[in-house]
Amino acid sequence: MSITQPKGKIKFIDHDKRMFFATLKNRVDQYFKDRGISSHANTKMVVKTIVLLTVYILPFLTLLFVPMSAGISLLLWLLMGLGVAGIGMSVMHDANHGAYSEHAGVNTFIGYTLNMLGAAVSNWKLQHNLLHHTYTNITYMDDDIDDKGVLRFSPHTEVKGIHRYQWLYAFAFYGITTLYWVLLKDFVQFVRYTRNGVNVRSKSENRMTMIRIIAVKVIYLAITIGLPIWAGHAWVAVLGGFLLMHFTAGVILTVVFQLAHTVEGTSHPMPSADGSIENEWAIHQLNTTVDFAPKNKWLSWYVGGLNFQVEHHLFPRVCHVHYPDIAPIVQQTAEEFNVPYLVNQTFSQALHSHIATLRRFGRLPSMDEAIG
Repeated sequence: MSITQPKGKIKFIDHDKRMFFATLKNRVDQYFKDRGISSHANTKMVVKTIVLLTVYILPFLTLLFVPMSAGISLLLWLLMGLGVAGIGMSVMHDANHGAYSEHAGVNTFIGYTLNMLGAAVSNWKLQHNLLHHTYTNITYMDDDIDDKGVLRFSPHTEVKGIHRYQWLYAFAFYGITTLYWVLLKDFVQFVRYTRNGVNVRSKSENRMTMIRIIAVKVIYLAITIGLPIWAGHAWVAVLGGFLLMHFTAGVILTVVFQLAHTVEGTSHPMPSADGSIENEWAIHQLNTTVDFAPKNKWLSWYVGGLNFQVEHHLFPRVCHVHYPDIAPIVQQTAEEFNVPYLVNQTFSQALHSHIATLRRFGRLPSMDEAIG
């Protein structure tokens, strides 16, 4: 079953009134106040933005203006793939959450770096900011864990025979996620979100949104594929490089996301008949989200702090450069309130946990069927 129609609004109810998030928020706010610093981007973030944009743009300009062998051109496309993933995780992500700057105009401008990657900002905000961050790991509500054809990410959906092998082929399919995004996903989401009421824009606003989506796609493809061919590269080489770029970006982006939610220890709660989740929203986030490799500074730099997903889900409007510093506050407060704080200490540990979860979901019958 795919997401077609949200079943009304889901309510998060904390009968115990533990005041976990109120206490945590006060402590995090006090952290920034005591140090006299902004919760938004700092100099390190600006430098990172410039570096990652350069990793994406400079290899492309080199392709256009410097003669080279086919092997060197593929290497440049690979670097562009690293840049695509880096911009997606570390630049546009913060901006489209409103975390990059206290000024909305700056966030909007930097958020449009997503257009440079061939994707639409409007759909991303609905899928990620609204559905994923509000209804994390809730089947049929969190679009990010919706089954993707031969991939099953929830214990509540139908298990198929092919799923038994998903732990073997999943990463190959991860490699086509950004390509699918560029070519089809935005159109599919636009139609679905309009029909199911997630998209609440008027008809005239939606017409303009669709025009912008089409324009982004046409301009993106004309630049990334058309210009290298115009510059003299064989179309086969350009297409191969384009696919390599997207495969690289797709694997990185998808794996980083999956290591935070589709791993051992996370829960997939379902709402009751009246649409209630028996938990405070913030505690729900800690039950469904996992940090990984928190001490790996190089990884943290590149993935935009998305290895601190617990902190990100609790404070999405705080720039990710601050997550390593507020993580101890989150962990300490969680321990005081007897709330689980999930973390895999290394990347390899998280990756192993994700593969184990894929294997389990590939064999586990639907929990809904088991209950029924």
